[in-house]
Amino acid sequence: KPPEQLELTETELKEEITRTLTANNPHAPQNIVRYSFKERSYKPALVVDQMAVHFVMEGNLVYQDSNEARRLEANLTVCFPQVTPVEDGAEAEKAGEEYRPDSAASKADKKEPKVTKNQFNFSERASQTLNNPLRKLPTEPPQRCTFSANANQWEIYDAYVEELQKQEKNKEKQKTIQLKKDGDKKKKKMMLTETQNDDINKVGKVAKIIERMLHQNTFDDIAQDFKYFEDASDEFRGQQGTILPLWKFHYDKTKKLSVTALCWNKKYPDLFSVGLGSYNFTKQGRGMLVFYSLKNSAFPEYIYPTSSSVLCLDIHEQRSYLVAVGFYDGCVAVYNLKREGQEPVYKSTAKTGKHTDPVWQVCWHNDDMDNNHNFYSVSSDAFSSLLACGTSMDFHKQIDYLFLVGTEEGKIHKCSKTYSRQYLETYAAHSMPVDTVKWNHFHPNVFISCSSDWTVKIWDHTINTPMFTFDLKAAVGDVAWAPYSSTVFAAVTTDGTVHVFDLNINKYEPLCQQAVVAKHRLTHIEFNPIHPIIIVGDDRGYVTSYKLSPNLRKKQMKGQEQPKGPEVEVVKMEKLLSLLREPEQNTV
Repeated sequence: KPPEQLELTETELKEEITRTLTANNPHAPQNIVRYSFKERSYKPALVVDQMAVHFVMEGNLVYQDSNEARRLEANLTVCFPQVTPVEDGAEAEKAGEEYRPDSAASKADKKEPKVTKNQFNFSERASQTLNNPLRKLPTEPPQRCTFSANANQWEIYDAYVEELQKQEKNKEKQKTIQLKKDGDKKKKKMMLTETQNDDINKVGKVAKIIERMLHQNTFDDIAQDFKYFEDASDEFRGQQGTILPLWKFHYDKTKKLSVTALCWNKKYPDLFSVGLGSYNFTKQGRGMLVFYSLKNSAFPEYIYPTSSSVLCLDIHEQRSYLVAVGFYDGCVAVYNLKREGQEPVYKSTAKTGKHTDPVWQVCWHNDDMDNNHNFYSVSSDAFSSLLACGTSMDFHKQIDYLFLVGTEEGKIHKCSKTYSRQYLETYAAHSMPVDTVKWNHFHPNVFISCSSDWTVKIWDHTINTPMFTFDLKAAVGDVAWAPYSSTVFAAVTTDGTVHVFDLNINKYEPLCQQAVVAKHRLTHIEFNPIHPIIIVGDDRGYVTSYKLSPNLRKKQMKGQEQPKGPEVEVVKMEKLLSLLREPEQNTV
């Protein structure tokens, strides 16, 4: 008994330990997808080949005790007979006779050597691998026809004459086409370009579909999290929640540019636009407008380089292909995604009355009486010291003429399109410029504002004082209402933190306060109109998407059906406001 041997008890010695060995290949791929012509979609393969080939050699060795080996030896002796020297003539004649292995004499004289079987020689036997049999598949023979003709000098001459006549006719046709009007020429050129563009578009659509398929296979784990993952640990956090990082969007040519604007497409909820530029006014230069899709985070869907920094943008709600953009140089432009090229369909100039200072906000509004598309812009180019320099704006969701304007001095003005020379109301909101002001999606009286003075404030536009004030301990870059609840909003701060609030659950602290970047500033945030995700932009040009955990959004309680609809959201916010209003205002 060695001294290192373990001493086991009787129960441990009698314990049976079972080990199961499988023949599965650990390196075999598990995500093979094959196209099903029956269902017209890609399906995962049900059977995966587990065989692993370590060595393959095609040889010509034959087992020496087999009948085939004996036939080969007999053929070799026939082709190369062994001749022994003889002395006398009789023996020479006998030796000169033809050797016949099949004769009776040769069989009588021939003694086969006794061959002992080598039971341990497996090399020859292993080399006799089984080859798959060849299969002959019936195929249709190619069509054939018999052709014969005679060619002489006159026939060749006549053929050349016919070819020259065809060329002359084509020249006459081209001359008649050139004599037509310029309008016909333009139409024909446009038809040619349209046919070429159609061919290019067909190839482009197929390439885009293949690119998205490859992207979804590459980032399949993120796609599964986006669709199905629900953080089960929320049940043990009480009211707190988290955000799960999903895709990260970045374009290589946007280095050293900050994310200055974000906007989702209302018609296509997977598409969003990103404005890129610089907030550093001493280092101004180029900008860029890009469009990303959740189906492909590796490369933008549309790219529009600009000569000036993009500071704001807005996508038309009904005509989702129209995008209004405001620039640092005071210009505003409209891009049409349906048209080719990288130039806008409209851009203001000094002749048409562009702004003289940076444009901080653009907003699409309802069409006028002549069905012209309208959008509004706000800038800090105030021509009088009595007027405020605008930094942000937003139109009311239900009242067409009512809108809010945030200023550099920290005030918020309630304005009307029917009274262009005076304000309806002025709110002393912040001590620094108002970065964002937005109306609530459900309650008609509530709006929210944020500023670099570290605060986020919620207002009732019928009262001059804020209803809620939240100090986030850092400069607030942007704030946004959730589209699914009247009491949920999110904000980003310059210390790289995302804050998510739900006033219906906690009126004093955020339900989620999570740092998402280090040593960088967050600039903008937006909620997706349908899916429970948010996108966040930073000062490096990166846009990251996050999924909200169940505690941060609407969730169906087991065995209960929650009421839905905008009326329910209005009542929910009204209950909170009634607790903060004075008794006189409640009676009114």
